[in-house]
Amino acid sequence: MANKDTFISDINNGYTFKGSSFRLGAGMLDGTVVPEAIVQVPLKTMNRHGLIAGATGTGKTKTLQMLAEGLSDASVSVLMMDIKGDLSGIAAAGSSNKIIEERYATMGLEWKGSAYPVELLSLSQEKGTRLRATVTEYGAVLLSKVLDLNDNQSGLLAMLFKYADDNHLPILNLKDLVKLLQYASDEGNDAISQSYGNISKASLGTILRKVIELQNQGADHIFGEKSFEIDDLMRLSDDGRGMISILRVTDIQDKPKLFSTFMLQLLAELYANLPEEGDMDQPKLVMFVDEAHLIFNEASKDLLQQIESIVKLIRSKGVGVIFCTQNPQDIPASVLSQLGLKIQHALRAFTANDRKAIKMAAENYPETNYYTIDETLTQMGIGEAFVTLLNEKGIPTPLVQTYLCSPHSRMDILSEQEIDQLVGQSKLAPKYNQEIDSESAYELLQAKIEANVTEAEVKKPDTVAKNGKPAKEEPSVLDKILNSAAGKQAQRSITRGLLDVVFKMFK
Repeated sequence: MANKDTFISDINNGYTFKGSSFRLGAGMLDGTVVPEAIVQVPLKTMNRHGLIAGATGTGKTKTLQMLAEGLSDASVSVLMMDIKGDLSGIAAAGSSNKIIEERYATMGLEWKGSAYPVELLSLSQEKGTRLRATVTEYGAVLLSKVLDLNDNQSGLLAMLFKYADDNHLPILNLKDLVKLLQYASDEGNDAISQSYGNISKASLGTILRKVIELQNQGADHIFGEKSFEIDDLMRLSDDGRGMISILRVTDIQDKPKLFSTFMLQLLAELYANLPEEGDMDQPKLVMFVDEAHLIFNEASKDLLQQIESIVKLIRSKGVGVIFCTQNPQDIPASVLSQLGLKIQHALRAFTANDRKAIKMAAENYPETNYYTIDETLTQMGIGEAFVTLLNEKGIPTPLVQTYLCSPHSRMDILSEQEIDQLVGQSKLAPKYNQEIDSESAYELLQAKIEANVTEAEVKKPDTVAKNGKPAKEEPSVLDKILNSAAGKQAQRSITRGLLDVVFKMFK
């Protein structure tokens, strides 16, 4: 049995910080809660990203909820992607029960229910403030990675974006992009090729098919106007707490490309527009990505590289990203290596592959004299987790089995009536929920095509052909009738009738 006093000293030394922090829970030793071993999270390193992992039913979502509350109390804005639909309860105060009372009594703490300032967001027809961005704001480079285009196709898409810019053709939504691709393949092919280089119709066809595939996943809802302004994600409530924006994506959990497209664009937008901050006392914004495996499972190599690159760089802009998933192996190693905060709930070993995954997960954590990591991983209860994070100097803290605090807000969803009331009180919904259909590439190109057709119809035919011989005149209506199948049949009938008359006259 490990020495309790030494354990308390090690944990408190590792988890005591000069700057602001908030409580995660209490350390555990030999399966027993040690209230004196206080486990905290420093706000200064919350932009170093993080991971919450664990098997289904071990308490990941409640841990995510508890972290969001701690950040909000510290005036840090939060964005949560709610795929399962069980996070809206943060907007309502929680109710005490016997389990919560016993948990807090064990840690020597008091629990009090509290509602938090929440803004509901939506990418689709879910209730909430609509999030959109124009195709132009995504840009050719990011869109190429989302569509998994090769180099030639990416270059062609970039060329079409350049053509649209030069000719004042706004590409606001996917309808505009589809029209531009069709125009470049047909009516505008010659004109565009003369000014910008040869255009492969086969490549255009491939890009068009991939855009349609994105449309089939419901992407039309996330492209268009009015574009969401990132400053609206970093607001404080009237009482000074950080606003918790909950993006409700329950209806697109089976559409991973749509989900990853939005997340990557948002990260790119934050990185492009936020100023360089360096080391800050606390982050501006922390994003929680629940069910993170949905992003990575079908992501192309280029898309993964883009995510890895942005995750590396965006922390200097004061933004942290915390991924939530079942197994650490769901996250690519290149991304996993960037995550400073790790909260590992229990894993279950039902198969040989499960046992291998647990051993691999155990290797992701610092060595410790207090636990046999792979064994403890399978024995932890609900609301318990291994914790390690970066201290204010960027050094990993000791690994500690933690008896976690529970959320102060409701650990259940809001009713439809409560959701309607919350959306009705929103300061952002009136700004973004108006349907705007500005004149853009679709209308402008359609008008151009129709004008060309009209011009061709009214243009008189040339009287001289290119070879110098008289050009054939357009046949008259009578000629068309006479040359038709019915006309020729009528002519044959008349001819036969006249011949019959002639033959009878000369008999």
